[in-house]
Amino acid sequence: MTINCKGKLIDLSTPKVMGILNITPDSFFDGGKHAHEKDILKHVEQMLVEGATFIDVGTYSSRPNAKVVTEDEELSRIIGPLVKIIKYFPEATISIDTFRSRVALECLELGAAIINDISGGAREPDLLDVVAKYKAPYILMHMRGTAQNMVQKTDYENVTRDVLKSLSEKVVAAKAKKINDIIIDPGFGFAKTLEQNYELLNHLELFKSFDLPLLVGVSRKSMIYRLLDITANEALNATTALNTVALMKDANIIRVHDVKEAVEATKLVAQLKKCS
Repeated sequence: MTINCKGKLIDLSTPKVMGILNITPDSFFDGGKHAHEKDILKHVEQMLVEGATFIDVGTYSSRPNAKVVTEDEELSRIIGPLVKIIKYFPEATISIDTFRSRVALECLELGAAIINDISGGAREPDLLDVVAKYKAPYILMHMRGTAQNMVQKTDYENVTRDVLKSLSEKVVAAKAKKINDIIIDPGFGFAKTLEQNYELLNHLELFKSFDLPLLVGVSRKSMIYRLLDITANEALNATTALNTVALMKDANIIRVHDVKEAVEATKLVAQLKKCS
């Protein structure tokens, strides 16, 4: 199972780690930490040294009730850092976390390789055309509503079945645009209650029915720290525990704030599976 990132084939039969770079003032865990060029480049270097295969760059917080960011502001936040990252780390495979077609277009023009769309094409359908034009891998996530109203949209009849159905429809739409490399993401924390998140994780193996790479992003999310009555800052150990569960259920990519620990988990699970 491979994806083509600007001519570089990446084999996902061995799980890979996607490191998170939030260039935002208000992300739930690391908002404001990477506001300056020096901090951004240092963090990217650290994630690459620790074994990240992908760097996912986002400038619009998608936490519940996050402030709306205009398209121009999103672009102004991301273009400068992206140019610097590509200059200093030309071999890095960069993913752009955006649902906007113009942001995707400009970032792909500059050398980004992957588009990570939390809306799964629902917010700006033209984004699919941009992804298809550049033959970029497309991370298609399940979400209802927007960051501003998704907490009111958790009325599923059966969350696993409903998410599978929604993703199936979106995969068909993406394939109709001739997007070749689609990665599915169940969208942990997006329009799901705490209990619904764990139900999805418990049935994660069902998402392999798509025969597409599967991305899981649970890093330091509220489904962890609220259950344990801790803070996001204290949630690394529990994050690693859930990442291990996802890897045992054959996740192909885990998206994380803490790369070193995630890479260790992938190696341990790979060895365990090798001995089964």
